[in-house]
Amino acid sequence: MLNGKIIELGRGKSTFMETVREILPEGGNLNMCLTCGACSSGCPATGMENMDPRKFLRMAALGMDEEILSTPWVWMCTMCQRCIYACPMKIDIPRLVYEVRAAWPRETRPKGIMGSCDMALKNESGSAMGTAPDDFAFVVDDILTECREAQPEFEDMEAPVDKEGAEFFLNQNSREPVTEPDELLPLWKILHLVGADWTYGSRGWAGENYCMFLADNQSWERLTRQSADKASELGCKVFLNTE
Repeated sequence: MLNGKIIELGRGKSTFMETVREILPEGGNLNMCLTCGACSSGCPATGMENMDPRKFLRMAALGMDEEILSTPWVWMCTMCQRCIYACPMKIDIPRLVYEVRAAWPRETRPKGIMGSCDMALKNESGSAMGTAPDDFAFVVDDILTECREAQPEFEDMEAPVDKEGAEFFLNQNSREPVTEPDELLPLWKILHLVGADWTYGSRGWAGENYCMFLADNQSWERLTRQSADKASELGCKVFLNTE
């Protein structure tokens, strides 16, 4: 019985499960599920839409395609992977959630996530806020100048953009330069005090990737490659993503 309904095991052929078996090792290990509920115990999305990871997994295993492919719960899951660490059988539930998201027609996916993904694709920054590379560089310089003037102990602090040969290529949440620019400073100060050799890239500096959460593989890869290519162009050794 699930959600008050009596479910027959193997009641029908599951197209979703066929897909899962093709893409996940050992078919996602669904047959290994002990129904212990450990996955749900620490899940921040447990209880939303009367759903939790254990229910979601059992519905998938029972071939309840219509239910799992239509539940809005998959957009509430953060895919934090806490359920995997809690699961004694290490079943990859977030990957199942991702595949369900990908099965939704793109135009029906959450408009907020979709809008942020599409905005990031429109600019070389990869910014969900639409911040152009020149605007980002201006904000960085402005905040750095103010800090140097107000706090003499940081008068020699640097916040470089496109510095060639830097060890670390730093990414940044794209909302902060627009809505909370002063929030850039704490990390700069830490990097300065430890003597880290770092830089932002004018392209691909935005740290978040809403296309990943949208389950848009092609766009996710495009944004990721934009950042990685810029880091390689500058000769950076370490990609440091703040998100």
